[in-house]
Amino acid sequence: MRIWIINQYASTPLTAVGGRHYHFARDLVKLGHEVVVIAARQSHLSRDLKACAEAPAVEVCEGFRFVRIDVPSYTSAHSIVRLLGWLLFAAKLAKVPGMVKDQPDVILCSSPSLFSYLGAEYLAKKYKAKLTFEIRDIWPQTLIELGGFSTKNPAIALMQYVEDRAYRVSNNVVSNLPNSVEHMVSRGLDREKFTWIPNGFSREEIESPSELEADYAEKIPDHKFLVGYTGAFGVANALGTIIDAAILLKNRTDIAFVLIGHGPLKKALQERVREEGLENVHILDAVTKDKVQSALKLFDACYIGLTRNDLFRFGVSPNKLFDYLVAGKPIIYGIDSGDYKPVEDFGAGFNITPETPHELVEAVLRLQAMTQDERQAMGERGKQAAYENHEYSHLARKLEQVLLSN
Repeated sequence: MRIWIINQYASTPLTAVGGRHYHFARDLVKLGHEVVVIAARQSHLSRDLKACAEAPAVEVCEGFRFVRIDVPSYTSAHSIVRLLGWLLFAAKLAKVPGMVKDQPDVILCSSPSLFSYLGAEYLAKKYKAKLTFEIRDIWPQTLIELGGFSTKNPAIALMQYVEDRAYRVSNNVVSNLPNSVEHMVSRGLDREKFTWIPNGFSREEIESPSELEADYAEKIPDHKFLVGYTGAFGVANALGTIIDAAILLKNRTDIAFVLIGHGPLKKALQERVREEGLENVHILDAVTKDKVQSALKLFDACYIGLTRNDLFRFGVSPNKLFDYLVAGKPIIYGIDSGDYKPVEDFGAGFNITPETPHELVEAVLRLQAMTQDERQAMGERGKQAAYENHEYSHLARKLEQVLLSN
């Protein structure tokens, strides 16, 4: 098949992290398909703006073509320019036929930007191609529940129209959120159209990681029981829970927390650590994707959390969870993700109530009290489950079946 994947926020490792659709494209090519990924030239997720600006409009990456559409530059997720970029990207999809001569057999259009679906539907009709719609964030519901937007807001109302239309018109619908189908059915989706395809990991990335620089590695304490976090420092990540737990463990010199990443709340967290005089919290700069496993191997356990919000009842699929699993580390899972309880189901760690510092402390102490062999067995269970269920080469075959259907 000739497959077009439309995701405004897709990237290559040169400009950001690559991610879900980069891996899907690469593995679909290995399965014998011709793949084109269509994305915006840059977004607030871009890590190298110079590389974004200099990258060609059409580039061949690991056997597939990566097409970049110019949209206005912005750096904040909350910028009004982002909304303009959604509209322009959707409109400019009509120009893709001039950049890619081959006609697609199937088009996969991925959210969160809903407006791009309208451009994808236009292209699907033009080429008489099958259309699959992918939901990775449930918009506009996320903006309503987390952002406080009114359902009467014109932009929200337009998004709601597009979401409902996509469920009706698309041949298939996929999502990385396992329970999202219930929401979709309530908006008019035929349940038979739905397939859950979670996020995952690339075997190549995790089995040959780059080493941390020596001066960076020295910032991570040794001879302590280390609980680590890698990822975004955002409001939803509930990192204040770690600080609160560290305060409760302030007198335990044998336990420390290490937070690696970047994001809007990083400075506030650093300031709070200083104000509280915490010597058991170490906040470090983000590392590139190829070094994450090298950092994780230094930890005794890993923490992942989200704030308490009913929106997560649809399930979650954070990339850091799969990084933790394949690292073979016990996981403390502070997310209320409804019936989706991967850490508990895999026997890979402990579930705790979100934003509950004393439960985090209890989980840390329980893990510390275990023998090294017991912790290793727990981590190995998670690692085995990750290889069986979340390797991208396996997930690409599942996606292939969806794209070939109907």
